[in-house]
Amino acid sequence: MKKSLLPSKICPVCHRPFTWRKKWERNWPDVKYCSKRCAGDRTAKSRESQD
Repeated sequence: MKKSLLPSKICPVCHRPFTWRKKWERNWPDVKYCSKRCAGDRTAKSRESQD
């Protein structure tokens, strides 16, 4: 399958597009972040905006 045909999303933390991966096959609807780093940074960014 060509990469251009794979579904993609935009990461809410870094605002970069990321495409479907085999490891996300079962829970693609629940995937929100492109990486573990962005998933961890989401809490740091929300804390900064509250201060």
